[in-house]
Amino acid sequence: MNAQELRDKTPDQLREDLVALKKEQFNLRFQSATNQLENPAKMREARRNAARVLTILNEKAAAAAKDAE
Repeated sequence: MNAQELRDKTPDQLREDLVALKKEQFNLRFQSATNQLENPAKMREARRNAARVLTILNEKAAAAAKDAE
């Protein structure tokens, strides 16, 4: 998932992606707690992907607010 792909999506699609990423983080935390996590790097990747989505959402919101002025 890269920033350009995210910028091409609508805010609604980004929110759906964010929900999916948060669910993935939740599941990874449970796997980690029960020592079933095979790849610990997935936790970092999921967290960073969620941050990317939030960043793009904030950029789009700021652009919309600026256009509304």
